Amino acid sequence: MLETLVLTVPGLGGSGPQHWQSLWESRDPRIKRVNQRDWDKPDRAEWTAALDRAVGADAERTVVAAHSLSCALVAHWVAESGQRLRGALMVSPSDVDSAAHTPPETWVFRPMPTSPLPFPSIVVASRDDPYVDFKRARAIADVWGSRFADAGAIGHINTASNIGDWPFGKALLDELVR
Repeated sequence: MLETLVLTVPGLGGSGPQHWQSLWESRDPRIKRVNQRDWDKPDRAEWTAALDRAVGADAERTVVAAHSLSCALVAHWVAESGQRLRGALMVSPSDVDSAAHTPPETWVFRPMPTSPLPFPSIVVASRDDPYVDFKRARAIADVWGSRFADAGAIGHINTASNIGDWPFGKALLDELVR
């Protein structure tokens, strides 16, 4: 059996060196990042193509750990490509449909896909995330058919959240890998 491929998929602005995604990558050489040409000016077609290249022919052995805007990216990629991943950890899915919660540069990912994801997935949300209302995050999980995980009140689940390598999230990722 082939080893599971784990891809981190950062959101708008990328993930700095102290972000949980970067820390996971630095501690486990099997975890690779999906890179984008420009982290600050998302282009939906370009970002989707980069994800597609990173997954390649290995979709059924790939688990993604997406953060923020890239949750919408993964959902769009699945809807457009018909690919079935092994699993997806969707962390702090930015509400691209809400002008009150997200900046205009993220709106290229509107509307948020509402088709069920055809593989195991977990949506993780914080009760005080400025980019998605907690109830909206739960609703996104419901339409995607994802398990929902409450991370407590830790902001956008990023570097500013002071969670280090985020053991709670890593445990969820490990579930999907197994």
